[in-house]
Amino acid sequence: MISTSKESLFSKFTSFITIVSLVFITSFAPQFASVASATGYLTSLSDTLSPATGAFNAEKASTVANHTIVFTTPTGVAAGATIILTFDNGTSIPAPFGPNDVDLKDNGTNVALAATASGTTWGVTRTSTTVITFTNGSNVVTAGHTITILLGTNASFGATGTNQITNGTAGVTLLSISGTFGDTGTIGIPIVSNDVVTVNAIVVPTVSFTLSSNALYFGNLRTAGPCFAQNTDPGSVTCPTTTEAEAFNMTAATNATSGYAITVQGTTLTSGANTIPALATNTASAPGTSQFGIRLTATGGTGTITAPYAAAGYAFTATATTPAQIASATGPSATTTYSDRYMANISASQAAGTYTASHTYTLTATY
Repeated sequence: MISTSKESLFSKFTSFITIVSLVFITSFAPQFASVASATGYLTSLSDTLSPATGAFNAEKASTVANHTIVFTTPTGVAAGATIILTFDNGTSIPAPFGPNDVDLKDNGTNVALAATASGTTWGVTRTSTTVITFTNGSNVVTAGHTITILLGTNASFGATGTNQITNGTAGVTLLSISGTFGDTGTIGIPIVSNDVVTVNAIVVPTVSFTLSSNALYFGNLRTAGPCFAQNTDPGSVTCPTTTEAEAFNMTAATNATSGYAITVQGTTLTSGANTIPALATNTASAPGTSQFGIRLTATGGTGTITAPYAAAGYAFTATATTPAQIASATGPSATTTYSDRYMANISASQAAGTYTASHTYTLTATY
C-alpha cells in the first residue's frame, strides 16, 4: 500500500501550475515583442489629382491625370530604404513612366531622382502597371518630415514630365503606401464617370440707336460761303448757319461681340433733274463751287468714324440704292455720341429750285 501525504500532492500540483505558466509565457512572448516593433502609420495623407494643362478632367474614369501625393512619415526614411506606391481599381501607369515624370520633396526640398539609387540620388522605377518604387540612396529623411510626390506632367524638377497615369474605373481607387522605410498608409481617391459640370448662362443681346432730329434745314444757299444745316426751320432766310455746327446727333451702344456698323443711304440735294454734286472724297469746303457733304465726330464709348467722314473736310458717298458706312465699333461698346455736320456750297450757275434729300441711317449689330 502506497501512502501519499497532502503536502506531497500540493507540491506536485503547484509544480504543474508553474510549468503551465512557463509554457504560456514562452509561447506568447514573441507576439508581444512583435507589437512593440510594429510599423508606424503615415499621417496627413492626401492625393490631389489634376488634369494636364489645357485639359478638364482629373478624376474622370479612364482619363490621364497628374498626382500630387503628400504624407508625413513618423519614422522617417533610412538610407537604402524603399517607399512603394501601389494603386488598384484598374489604374494604369504607362511603360515609359520614369524619373522625369516624378518629383520627390523632403519637407519641401526636391531630391535628385534617377532610375537607380546612387549616393544622394534616389532611384524611382515603374515596377508594374500599378506600382512605383522609390529607393533612397544615402539620404536620411528625418522622422516627422513631410514627403511630397508629384507624378505626371506636373513634375518639373530637373525635367518636365511627359507621361501621366490613367485613372481606373468609376468608384474608389486605393493608393497604398508601404515599403521598408517602416510606415504604411492608404489613400482613397474618388473616380467618377464624369467630373466636369457644364454651367450655362445667357446674356441677353442689347443694342440702342437714337437720332436727335429727323428734319434738317439749310435755308437759302449762297455763293459767298458755306452753309451748314440746322435742326430748326429758319424759313426763307439766307444761310442762317455760316459756321460749322452740329445738325443732329446719333447715339449708339451694344454688347454685341463684334460691335456694330452705322450706314447712311440716300442721295445728295436734288431738285427735279438738278443736283448739288456730292463730294466723293474728303474735301475742304470751297465757297463758290457746288458741293455737298457731311462729316462726323465721336465722343464716348469705343465707336469710331469711318473714312472719309472723320477728317476736317466733307464727303458723301452713299446713293439711293447703296449705303455707305460712316461709323462703327469693333466690339461691345458703351454709348458713343456721333455729331453729324452737313455742309452745302453752290456756284453762281447752280440751277434754282427747292432741293431736298432723304437719308436713312441704319445701325447693324453683329453678335
